[in-house]
Amino acid sequence: MQAGAWRVKREGLQFVRMHTLVDQIREIRSLKARRGAAILAHNYQRPEIQDLADVVADSLQMARQASAIDAPVLVICGVHFMAETAAIANPGKTILIPEPQAGCSLAETIQAADVRRWRAEHPDGLVVSYVNTSAAVKAESDYCCTSGNAVAVITALPPDVPVLFLPDFFLGQYLKRVTGRNLDVWLGECHVHAGLTREVLDAKRAELPDAEFLVHPECGCVTSAMYYAEAEGDISGGRTRIVSTEQMMTRARTSPARRFVVATETGVLHRLRRENPEKEFIAAAEGAECRYMKMITLENLRDSLRDLKHEVIVPEGIARRARQAIDRMLAIG
Repeated sequence: MQAGAWRVKREGLQFVRMHTLVDQIREIRSLKARRGAAILAHNYQRPEIQDLADVVADSLQMARQASAIDAPVLVICGVHFMAETAAIANPGKTILIPEPQAGCSLAETIQAADVRRWRAEHPDGLVVSYVNTSAAVKAESDYCCTSGNAVAVITALPPDVPVLFLPDFFLGQYLKRVTGRNLDVWLGECHVHAGLTREVLDAKRAELPDAEFLVHPECGCVTSAMYYAEAEGDISGGRTRIVSTEQMMTRARTSPARRFVVATETGVLHRLRRENPEKEFIAAAEGAECRYMKMITLENLRDSLRDLKHEVIVPEGIARRARQAIDRMLAIG
């Protein structure tokens, strides 16, 4: 085939894709209005999903907004534990997830039986579960937290009782360092954040000496980030911030810096760039992408609204026990 013919074919395919994209967006908006639905998307979702959502936020704000929004149907564009959390906190609403296989590698590292074994050994202890856990694990917990309010939750606990923090090891170590609290920390990790190592951080610091660093506390490099902040005065100088994804939004908006290196899943860059078009945001690692988050597409979002699938229902016995831990999370920080 001649070069000109290839160009015409390629342009034709691009036109078809764009036409399909526009049709899908139009159909989603129509279905959303017909269902009286709201779409809540995590900061790690695909750009086109974020642009369609009524709420784009981190796990904590998604949970709060799910309860605050007056809509009978909530479509959770995130991973499965987020939809479970919304279902537990909103028993009167229909909670949908476009792709039920959108799981979480971190949540899979801990099971309810693991928590029960720890409790048997520490009958007077408290269990704090990161929100990246199943409903069954939350049901065995005293408190939930997110990276945005984890410090506040740990600080609010009564002194002199054993505490298990689960499942993220890096966040747990960060909390021990910041709060001074002795914690039993579960050895779980997010495969994406664990890959953001000290070596990755070091390379970017050398490459971009003028950039401010926004580091998620789940990252494998968080200990190094704290060292830089303390030993080299990065915190007082504003160069290193250990923050949740929602706190990244606030910091990017208020910081005098013009360039940022962002150490977390790359989906967050879309919102940062959209809300701060005059500033530059660079991924600490371009490959830091969660395949589970990216399972939500325009096509399965449309199908979810059209067919009211896939509904997330948490058994009442588990939901009732988990609700206390979630309510405590929403009340703190």
